[in-house]
Amino acid sequence: MDSSTNLASTGLPTQKKDIMDVKDVFELRSQGRLEEAYVAIRRIYANDKGPRASLAMFWTARDILLKRLAEGKTDEAKRILAALERMMPNVPDKEGRAGRALANCRDRMAVGGNNERQRAEGPEHLHTGAWGEGLAAAYLREKGYIILERDWHSGHRDIDIIAAQDETIVFVEVKTRSSRDFADPLLAVNLQKQRNLQLAINHFLKSKHISMAYRFDVITIVGTPGCSNPEVEHIEDFRLPPPLYGGGRRWR
Repeated sequence: MDSSTNLASTGLPTQKKDIMDVKDVFELRSQGRLEEAYVAIRRIYANDKGPRASLAMFWTARDILLKRLAEGKTDEAKRILAALERMMPNVPDKEGRAGRALANCRDRMAVGGNNERQRAEGPEHLHTGAWGEGLAAAYLREKGYIILERDWHSGHRDIDIIAAQDETIVFVEVKTRSSRDFADPLLAVNLQKQRNLQLAINHFLKSKHISMAYRFDVITIVGTPGCSNPEVEHIEDFRLPPPLYGGGRRWR
C-alpha cells in the first residue's frame, strides 16, 4: 500500500500493520466497500498467489465484475471475466461455489450485452427498467448488502435481485417508473406478481438447499436514466401470500 494511504480512514486496524492483508480484504467486502477491496487485493495478489489470496482475488473481482455490469461498463467487465477464467485453476473450490459463480458471471455478461442493445435499440421502458435495477443494486451495496444474484430465472418467473444482509437472504423486486403521473410503481406488485415471486423464491431456496432466514423487499424508483435525483424507496419485509406448495417460510 502507498505510504500516503491513511488506514484510519478505512476503518481497518492501524496498530502493528502497515499494509492490508487478505483478512482486511474480506472485511472491506463485508462492508460493501468493493472498490477499496479490489485495489487492496490486486496489490496483494501481485506478490502472493497462494490459496487464500487467490480466493480473495476471485470473489472480490467477481463482485467488481457485477458492479461494472450494473454501471454499464461491459468492456471492463469482459476483461475481468477473462482474468477470472485464467485464475480459476488456482482458486480453492471444493464445494464448487466458485465454479458456479464463474458460470453465473458468464450468464450475467450475456444479459449485460442484451441490456446494452436494449438501451441502444429497445423500447424506452426496457431501458428504464434495466437502469432502475442497476440503481437498486448499487443502493443495496451502499447499504452493506452483498449481491448474490441479479435477474435470476425460474422458468418464466424471475427475481430481480437476490442479496444477503447479515444472516438473512433478501429477495428484491424492483419497480421503476418515469413519473407518478399514472400510477405508483408499488401498485405493479399485484397479487399475481406476488404469487409468481413466491413460487420463484421457493424454487431458489429448494434448488440451493437453503434453510436460513429470508425476507422479501420491494424497491421503487421514480426517474429516468441520466436524471440527477431519482426517488428511491426501500420497503423491507413486504408480505407475500402463503406458499402455494411445500416449504416453510422463515421470515426474519
